[in-house]
Amino acid sequence: MEKQALMLVILNGKGAGNEDLRAAITTLRDEGYDIAVRVTWEQGDGARYVQEAVQLNAETVVAGGGDGTINEIATALAQLENVTPPVLGILPLGTANDFATSAGVPEGMEQALRLAIVGKAVDIDLACVNQQRYFINMATGGFGTKITTETPEKLKSALGGVSYFIHGLMRMDQLKADSCEISGPDFSWQGDALVIGIGNGRQAGGGQRLCPGALINDGLLELSIVTSQEILPTLLHSLTRDDDNPNIISASLPWLTIRSPNEMTFNLDGEPLSGSEFRIEILPNALQCRLPPSCELLT
Repeated sequence: MEKQALMLVILNGKGAGNEDLRAAITTLRDEGYDIAVRVTWEQGDGARYVQEAVQLNAETVVAGGGDGTINEIATALAQLENVTPPVLGILPLGTANDFATSAGVPEGMEQALRLAIVGKAVDIDLACVNQQRYFINMATGGFGTKITTETPEKLKSALGGVSYFIHGLMRMDQLKADSCEISGPDFSWQGDALVIGIGNGRQAGGGQRLCPGALINDGLLELSIVTSQEILPTLLHSLTRDDDNPNIISASLPWLTIRSPNEMTFNLDGEPLSGSEFRIEILPNALQCRLPPSCELLT
């Protein structure tokens, strides 16, 4: 077999001991694939390893972890200057794996690694917030953000995605809407929002499909605003798409601004960002990513 291009796997430290992944890497190396592995330990490691991947002329950078890890690596790739970024591959090793799940990335380590290395590279969009932060999957605000931010790590480790739902039920007495104004091209809304979802991907918070029509290569963000006591159906994963439902406002926009008289917190792929004003815009064709041919997020 001829020499293969280098693939750099960047693993979140929590997933470094995964025996199935170790076996998968060994199998593919035995087939002749050139795979190097790096493990993150502290903030900034992911960006440093992406720089190393460029210096090594790696063809693909594989992000191994949850949504936060994928966000970290995608952000570092998007911020590269004067080079063609390596292709992004995904290994779902997190608690919820919302982006990987909605993209159809296999859960099995060997299948996922094979896809990340030999799958077809497609152009995907990335979202930018206030010209400094990014998300590949979704920005969520409101009650749902408080749930995902505050769910204890031990609960997430024990129960996975369902932990967000259980913790949400425990916090129903603290349900509080955010007063804000949201505007974009031919769109304007002002009121109290219990949940705001701004989707490049479709689900967040361990399986809540807040933006079920989102696509990652259409140059648009899907906005969903839950404006009433519909939060419980949302947490139960049964929030239906009903255009006649006055409690759900939705739109597809290339950019939008959110202003609030009070501080709001948005979760960008699980990473919090607080403020009173946000401008969120889509960056079309920002990266290339190896995804399944049947990926529902592609047009």
